[in-house]
Amino acid sequence: MKKELVIIGAGPGGYVAAIRAAQLGAQVTLIEGRDIGGTCLNRGCISTKALYTNAKKINELKEMGHFGIQLEGFTIDFNTIQERKQSVVTQLVSGIERLLKAYKVEIIKGWATLQADKTIAVAMEDGTTQILEAAHILLAAGSKPSVLPVEGADLPGVITSDDLLNIDHVPKRLAVAGSGVIGIELAAIFQAMGSEVTVISSTLLKRMDGEMVKRVQPYLKKQGLNLLQDCRVTGVARENDVLTVEVRNKKTGETDTVTTDVLLMAPGREPMLGRLGLEAAGVAHNAKGIQVNDNFETNVPGIYAIGDALGGMMLAHVASHQGIAAVERIMGHTPEIRLDVVPDCVFMDPQLAGVGKTEEELKEAGIPYISGKFLFGANGKALAMGETDGFVKILAREDDHRLLGAHIMGPHASDLIHELALALAHDMTLEDVANTIHAHPTLAESVLEAVLATKGEAIHNAPPRKPKK
Repeated sequence: MKKELVIIGAGPGGYVAAIRAAQLGAQVTLIEGRDIGGTCLNRGCISTKALYTNAKKINELKEMGHFGIQLEGFTIDFNTIQERKQSVVTQLVSGIERLLKAYKVEIIKGWATLQADKTIAVAMEDGTTQILEAAHILLAAGSKPSVLPVEGADLPGVITSDDLLNIDHVPKRLAVAGSGVIGIELAAIFQAMGSEVTVISSTLLKRMDGEMVKRVQPYLKKQGLNLLQDCRVTGVARENDVLTVEVRNKKTGETDTVTTDVLLMAPGREPMLGRLGLEAAGVAHNAKGIQVNDNFETNVPGIYAIGDALGGMMLAHVASHQGIAAVERIMGHTPEIRLDVVPDCVFMDPQLAGVGKTEEELKEAGIPYISGKFLFGANGKALAMGETDGFVKILAREDDHRLLGAHIMGPHASDLIHELALALAHDMTLEDVANTIHAHPTLAESVLEAVLATKGEAIHNAPPRKPKK
């Protein structure tokens, strides 16, 4: 019997697509070779944020004296921290499994490989192979951690984010090769828990607005992170359980070494395509990912792909919304999701978040724009919370004041960014936001003030200086 829709991969792209397709009346089969919830729930987003919460609480304990609370000290029980993280993961995965069951999604545990004519061979857990035929196939295979192609990359103690999230101790010394979101988040987490952390950075947080990246560096150093800028790892050696990491400066060509107990390889992630059998099915792809059209359909009619398997912006929420858009197309609907407006967040102290264009992108494109900025230090709620580091920055068209981008560094930036994502997705203007009452006292007032600042009208900013004649 031919299946109506088979989805390969049960991460945040695949399982969300399965639920949405079931809501639209499809008979859905979901194939997963490892864990329901994929990397995000089991080895990524949720695991990291659970540990980030521990790190944030540790940092808050260090500042309790400012709130009139005197502590004689505290200890860290890393086993309990890891158990809590796993309980969060288990609860979420169990909830998703119940949802899939409630929507009557058929789940097959095994590794799927495409064959010709939309046939799928599934290597089952018991060693047998199950053959399926499908009217429609959606590939949501996800990604895996990249490892730098350097000598010594396979030595004991050289690990990926998957390994570090499940480590059974806090390393005394941790070196991080990579300064994207994954590398910086994990570096900040383990620094808070007591590791001596060195970040080997080629380009620090390259997706974020340049002003935020520049301003966050002093905070990283204040927290104790040793940040080696414009550097890359060129080799690793091991002797007596100690790793020696060779580092080369990209600008000067000079080499140095970093001594560490653990080296985290965090240069990024790459699509997990090896087992999919794309060649046999005739699906066009390259090293960066599977190629699709605007409907997420590959060159083979009836075979679609979403999420990290496409390369590009590898974010769970991108995969989820691509999955919704793809199955709505398959089911004959016209999705209205704005897939070009994507909030991007970094969970550290202070948090970073951005949506839309960065200032560098606007300058490069030659787009005339105006900008406004408001510091959290002038916000009553932030001051009361004791979290005054950072700012809100707004970018808008010079002519019609339509929003172009927004960038936040500070408390709850990952939550605050969504007001501006909504405004961007609906082509709203500065006036649309400015004319909306924001409750007091809230952090969201900083968003309002930054919008007003684009025209020199922020209430709690000093008057803009008049240009000299």
